[in-house]
Amino acid sequence: MQQVMIVGAGKGGTALLNRILETKMMKIVAVVDINEEAPGMRLAKELGIRTSTSWKEVVSDIQVNVIIEATGDESVIKELQVNKQSYVAIIPGTVAHIISELVEEKEGLISKLKEEAYKQKTIFNSTNDGMIVIDTQEKIILFNKMAEKITGFSSRKAIGKKVNEVIPSSRLSRILNTREVERNQEQVLENGSKIITTRIPMIDEAGNLLGALSLFKDITEVVNLAEEVTNLQGIQMMLEAIIQSSEEAISVVDEKGRGILINRAYTRMTGLTEEQVIGKPATADISEGESMHMKVLQTRRAVRGVRMKVGPSKKDVIVNVAPVIVSGKLKGSVGVIHDMSEIQTLTTELNRARQIIRTLEAKYSFEDIIGVSEEMKVVIEQAKLGAKTPATVLLRGESGTGKELFAHAIHNASDRKYNKFIRVNCAALAENLLESELFGYEEGAFSGAKRGGKRGFFEEANNGSIFLDEIGELSANMQAKLLRVLQENEVVRVGGTKPIDVNVRVIAATNVNIEKGMADGSFREDLYYRLNRYPISIPPLRDRKEDIPALCERLLGKLNQDYGRNISNVDEHALTLLTHYHWPGNVRELENILGRAIIFMEHHEVEVKAKHLPRLERIEKENSIQENVDFVHNKEETLAETVEKVEAEVIKKALDTHKYNRTKTAKALGISLRSLYYKMEKYNLANNSMQENS
Repeated sequence: MQQVMIVGAGKGGTALLNRILETKMMKIVAVVDINEEAPGMRLAKELGIRTSTSWKEVVSDIQVNVIIEATGDESVIKELQVNKQSYVAIIPGTVAHIISELVEEKEGLISKLKEEAYKQKTIFNSTNDGMIVIDTQEKIILFNKMAEKITGFSSRKAIGKKVNEVIPSSRLSRILNTREVERNQEQVLENGSKIITTRIPMIDEAGNLLGALSLFKDITEVVNLAEEVTNLQGIQMMLEAIIQSSEEAISVVDEKGRGILINRAYTRMTGLTEEQVIGKPATADISEGESMHMKVLQTRRAVRGVRMKVGPSKKDVIVNVAPVIVSGKLKGSVGVIHDMSEIQTLTTELNRARQIIRTLEAKYSFEDIIGVSEEMKVVIEQAKLGAKTPATVLLRGESGTGKELFAHAIHNASDRKYNKFIRVNCAALAENLLESELFGYEEGAFSGAKRGGKRGFFEEANNGSIFLDEIGELSANMQAKLLRVLQENEVVRVGGTKPIDVNVRVIAATNVNIEKGMADGSFREDLYYRLNRYPISIPPLRDRKEDIPALCERLLGKLNQDYGRNISNVDEHALTLLTHYHWPGNVRELENILGRAIIFMEHHEVEVKAKHLPRLERIEKENSIQENVDFVHNKEETLAETVEKVEAEVIKKALDTHKYNRTKTAKALGISLRSLYYKMEKYNLANNSMQENS
């Protein structure tokens, strides 16, 4: 770079100093003026440039290539020319101004050219079209960013190379020869991309060929999208066909609650056409009630089982509506509508079918009988054994202990389980009606009798089982007729004379003391012995309280189904209260108390607690009473006979103490309930207990 000394630091010299500093075309090494306070001198000092009042002093100290004279004094110029060295150039200030202006103009033009080039490059690189330009030698002179992306070739490597070296399948060089435009031509690149390209020759105003330009788009994604759109259209048509073919009424709304789809079943149910629903608010089809579509769109939560009226005919329906959420965004909701009239008809038919089934078959088996206590285990085993025999079974126990449940289970465990199971409550029917129901009647037997007569329950239950509940309530006349059926296995219809053979297994039940009835003459002794061939005594709930937790679990499941609740269990405190109650109503009372508790529970509560139970009377546990037994030894008796005599007396006293409650007696004696039954039979204490009860 040339080293410059400016002579003259006035206005002109200062302007030159600033211009040279701006253009940076030469290095200023010194500024000289006879006035040290000249503006140029002060500026040079601030910039760290050497200042002096004698130019000769500067030249003698440092090398100077150019001296710019800025004083305008001809004497100074002459002096410089006379005394300058041969390698020093002297430039007048006017010439220096012209040179600096030319340099500045050149730099401005260069800057402007760079700016235009940058703009063009930015435009080329920001376009979504690939762009390649070649010169007349087929060499690439422009290769934009999109061209890089589509071809997979960098512009740095492409610039300067022939176009066919970069893209062998290119037809751009052909344009240099034909000078014809080729528009929208499909082409497959070496990397598998599909493009559509337009090739244009570049010709100036004079008709000179400058090169060729190719503009192209990647249509690979477009082709794939077109295929996806085709697939989506197919899926949409299939879904619409499925929805239209559904027998369920369906309506769909968008995220703003406007109808976008209904099916034919919807139109049949509501009477509304597509013109009345599509594009209309979700409330357009509602006659009475709140729009569940709008509620679901607001809450993003599904609703089920909401009753409302829809359409001009105010059809009573139940709706289920769910939101449609795609990638976390709410797109609308879909509703399925059920006609309540159809549901009510089906419900009525179902209830009727259930009633018929209940009269034809047994519902329960031994698996449905809850019993973990020793007492219940013994009774269940007895019942299972009795089910395998054809003998008449007499179920005895207090009301609510589950006698009918055992009757069902015995029938289902017998070889008659595939035949009918008829249930009759002897106390619920008047005597004259009971006779005709049990044994049937002939045509004309009484006024109102059906033409052709009617079969009785015993005939209906032929080869099956009949359950006679409350057998102790039968009148003397009915007892005699029932005895004949049990003895002869035949029935005679009311108003008839011809006996009809029947093969029926009788299961009877009573909660009264039949032995007492025998004593006072209200119950036939011979019928008793026919019925009591296989007696089963079902213990009351107070004698098997260890079964209460399991019973609660089973009953809660049934009550949940009945009341539409989801109660999980009974807590420990509530179980303690239930266990300390004496249960006069047995299992039926337990079900009643749990049912009442569930009814008054809050909807969010899932556990039965003590606060939910009604006030229950607490009882204290009875202590076993052990009494001494006095006996006199007969010298003629053996030791074994004496032991048996004492054992019989101990058992009899224990039975007396506990009022012939076998469960308590067995516990007091420390033996199993099965052993107690065996010993009572052995010592003929069972009959004694009947006499005592009577």
